[in-house]
Amino acid sequence: MQRQEVMTGRSWAAMAGLALGLATVACTEVPVTASTTTIQPSEAEPQSPDIVLIVTDDQRWDTLGEMPGLRRTVRAHGMTFREAFVVNPLCCPSRASILTGAYSHTTGVYTNVPPDGGAAAFDDRSTLATWLDDAGYRTAFVGKYLNGYARPWYVPPGWDRWVAFLRGPSPYYDYDMSVDGRRRDFGSAAADYSTDVLARLAERFIREAPSDDPLFLFLAPAAPHHPQTPAPRYAEAEPLIPFSPGPNVAERDVSDKPAYIRALGSQDRRSEQKWNAKAVALKAVDDLVVRTVRALHDRGNLRNTLLVFMSDNGLAVGEHRWSYKLTPYEESIRIPLVVRYDPFTRGTSTNALAVNVDLVPTIAEIVGMETPGAEGRSLVPLLRADVSAVRTEFLIEHLQFRTGPHHADPPTYCALRTVDRLFVHYDTGEEELYDLRRDPYQLRNIATDPARRAELDELRARTKTRCRPPPPRFSWTSP
Repeated sequence: MQRQEVMTGRSWAAMAGLALGLATVACTEVPVTASTTTIQPSEAEPQSPDIVLIVTDDQRWDTLGEMPGLRRTVRAHGMTFREAFVVNPLCCPSRASILTGAYSHTTGVYTNVPPDGGAAAFDDRSTLATWLDDAGYRTAFVGKYLNGYARPWYVPPGWDRWVAFLRGPSPYYDYDMSVDGRRRDFGSAAADYSTDVLARLAERFIREAPSDDPLFLFLAPAAPHHPQTPAPRYAEAEPLIPFSPGPNVAERDVSDKPAYIRALGSQDRRSEQKWNAKAVALKAVDDLVVRTVRALHDRGNLRNTLLVFMSDNGLAVGEHRWSYKLTPYEESIRIPLVVRYDPFTRGTSTNALAVNVDLVPTIAEIVGMETPGAEGRSLVPLLRADVSAVRTEFLIEHLQFRTGPHHADPPTYCALRTVDRLFVHYDTGEEELYDLRRDPYQLRNIATDPARRAELDELRARTKTRCRPPPPRFSWTSP
């Protein structure tokens, strides 16, 4: 969108290097009720709301308790989706789906690297940024974009402001960023801690955006991705919630699991350490959320802001002996998701299924715009407490792209997650079926139970229909 610029690219780039302090934010708890009813939307629904999408990296769904600031500023006024998921449990494909509302079989982004993934595989000519820019929004991207983004001079279409990490490990210190098309180096000083840098940039964008233009901010901190480096002020902090392992952590009997799980052969004993590190890394993210909400309040438009907090995928910390993502198990696919939109939400929660491809249709319905190619479904009915609009199932896709003893990666699979079932078909011919009502920790694979043959046949057929086209080089090998 062509408009008079309030903040020049030069001043934006200069701001990115400022070593401003971050005041510690008070963390008072606010109770949140657990209900999916009694929400009454406003009679007069405002148009063109501000939109802020905060996407963390590798955050588990069960870590929201580590973020009291988020509870106070977003959850207490929003809707918490307790059954939220991604359709491909890996950073780059998940972010591509968030930006388009489409599955990997449509975006073509299955992995983090070429030829079947990474920034180079993503068609950025038609995304949430371009659609909102065309709708008159002032847009900004701040943080982690797509894996493999390495051209500092390239600003994808639709973004009026652009500050993105360049290719490399998820950064906390000593990283490079593209700032409106110019490379900017950051060092190891306390002021360079990336979560705080992003918080300052986001806050400034909100405060300096013209009041007569709606804004769209995609804010994507690297935390709590490995190596989970805490902010200096939290170096000695402890998690608010002690690690409480489920029975599937360091699972003893994996004889019913696929070969890639059985091949692990050992039990990971660092689960608590990994949990604690991620929890502490989230403390600065919590500060970022509070600063962002405060800036929206000062802008005078918080009550007409659609604010979404979510992660790009989950992460196992030893469940089924696995300590990464990629798997179809709950720890990989399940994410935190909170939506605040004051005309609809009132501090409630829901068990209705929601997935990352649903965000684009949700924004489209509220804004009133077209989103060609989106495959999700709007969450607006759920935000209005219309339980008749509950999703019953969704597809999960994964393409194996890493091999070797030091790069564990599940075989390519298509999976179907329903309200109470998980069915997985690997291209090895192996299958898994779990009854999530009776077995929420997925300890007993019942795919070989003769009594489940009819159910298995039905789930296999539905999965095959949904997973079309299948991932590259995938074949429906008979079990």
